[in-house]
Amino acid sequence: MKLKSSLMAFAAASLFAPGALAQDPVKIGMITTLSGPAGYLGQDVRDGFQLAIDMEGGKLGGVPVTVLVEDDGLKPGNGRQIADKFLNDEGVKLFTGIVFSNVAGATVPEIVDADAIFVSPNAGPSEFAGKGCHPNYFVLSWLTDTMQGSAGQNATDLGYTKAFVLAPNYQAGKDAIAGFKRYFKGEISGEIYTRLDQTDFAAEMAQIKAVNPDVVFQFQPGGLGIAFLRQYQQSGLLGAVPMVIAEPSMDHAILKAVGEAAAGLNVSGSWNTDLDNETNREFVAKFADTYKRTPTMYAAQGYDTALAIASALKQTEGDVEDIEAFRAALLKTEFKTTRGSFSFGKNQHPVQDWYAMQVVKDAAGEMTLKTRKKLMSAHGDPFAGECDL
Repeated sequence: MKLKSSLMAFAAASLFAPGALAQDPVKIGMITTLSGPAGYLGQDVRDGFQLAIDMEGGKLGGVPVTVLVEDDGLKPGNGRQIADKFLNDEGVKLFTGIVFSNVAGATVPEIVDADAIFVSPNAGPSEFAGKGCHPNYFVLSWLTDTMQGSAGQNATDLGYTKAFVLAPNYQAGKDAIAGFKRYFKGEISGEIYTRLDQTDFAAEMAQIKAVNPDVVFQFQPGGLGIAFLRQYQQSGLLGAVPMVIAEPSMDHAILKAVGEAAAGLNVSGSWNTDLDNETNREFVAKFADTYKRTPTMYAAQGYDTALAIASALKQTEGDVEDIEAFRAALLKTEFKTTRGSFSFGKNQHPVQDWYAMQVVKDAAGEMTLKTRKKLMSAHGDPFAGECDL
């Protein structure tokens, strides 16, 4: 009887000991684009994010997590409705996933005004980087203006003086051209804003031929970029007018789709598969082994976002209700990204390095993106000074 009583007492003590009860998973709401020509962008964000969770046995920072994933269909209204559902029905306090700036513009204010956190793996509209910055809004990727600005810097370094520029007519497209022009020191000989769902660029090809610029800069992400490059080649422009682009217009999925049509293109970005750091080497190998495809920058950004959230969850022991404490933990940037050097600027957008790349054939005769040189070091964005955080 004495032994039985002792065992019961031990069991009771163990039940109420710290850490004895399983921790409820932290819910993470992922709103992203999974369908349509741009669907693979969101799929790679999702898969990169999930890879980090799987590598930690279903946890981030030692904390169990549950990711609720829904497709916004590249429609701002859908994004906002999903956010409302996650906030009100699921009690989500931590969000990520948005790929496109027009969806972010409609959705992010809904989230941060509800005192929840949004950590962007891709979308980086300028409207939230300056006076519109918010303490609950973090960007792990880049500002669209700065990403496309790297292409302007690359074009300048390559000696081009007369550029024709094209981008879709939405916030990211406008930011893209503004960013390119900010860093390009030459003349803009033509400027066109295309439809976000456009796949026929015959009229634009004719205008480029008529102007005959030194170089073409275009921002056409996902399936739009595939269609544009194929038509650029078919029109005879590929060998006649050089093209300088940023990585959203030549990610590894686009490269696989267009093949030889991308040969020699000058590309810029903050990440590539060949960046030589431990985090990137592990990520690229594990992603390729798990998903049987080469990761794009979107997958790398999804992975980095998960690592950032893991760092904050570890510091707060899974507490996302204390928003101020979670923000402070995230700002410490106690994580190593696939890009190497990384910190948050005043507006909680990245300060990071930028690279010049080129599409070349590798030893096996396959087209690949090869990093040529560093374009800019520890580079922030032009709007941080306007943020009063």
